[in-house]
Amino acid sequence: MKKQLIIDKEMKGLWPAVRVGCFQYKVKVEKKSEEMWKYLKKDIFKKTKDAIFDYGINDLPNIKESREAYKAFGKDPSRYRVSSEALIRRIGQGKGLYEVNTVVDVNNLISIASGFSVGSYDAGRIGDELTFRVGREGEMYKGIGKDAVNIAGLPVLADSEGAVGSSTSDSVRAMITEETEEVLTLIYSFSDNEDLEKALLYGKEYLEKYAGASKTECWIVK
Repeated sequence: MKKQLIIDKEMKGLWPAVRVGCFQYKVKVEKKSEEMWKYLKKDIFKKTKDAIFDYGINDLPNIKESREAYKAFGKDPSRYRVSSEALIRRIGQGKGLYEVNTVVDVNNLISIASGFSVGSYDAGRIGDELTFRVGREGEMYKGIGKDAVNIAGLPVLADSEGAVGSSTSDSVRAMITEETEEVLTLIYSFSDNEDLEKALLYGKEYLEKYAGASKTECWIVK
């Protein structure tokens, strides 16, 4: 069943440019795509380092707008980094990226290529009606590879049970495992440009080529 996503009016009021690009697809999660990692290391890492040299990380396209949106929501973007910035900083520092599984690795590839935060969720472990909103005071969850994450003031994805992810750090509840069969991948855009439309096109190509996504549906929520 196709997930229904809305953007909260309060979030829209604070940052009118917010949009979310959506992919929903079937998949057989594997440990690694050697082909994707070759492409990432040969092509994407170089482009990313060149972009850092040209702009500086804080002013990279789509990271800059995300940082400004975080300030509008009341969150310090240097303390709670948007996930794309955190990934790109690792590349700039020569640390490379963690290998997780084919879906998460492609998720990160789309994020690095676009500058947008990207989150992937096990569709079977989240509700059918979702809201993208600002985290509430006192709201927390257990993050992937982390203890409790303070999500108050962060852009968060929530269902009827509460928040399941954010553009900084996702929760363990809907994390992708090798048992996952259907995935919802979201591109969180705070930019008023056409980069989201472009990311939806190459994101679909990456997901199908490197993660084996099938029956892929794509749409944008405004």
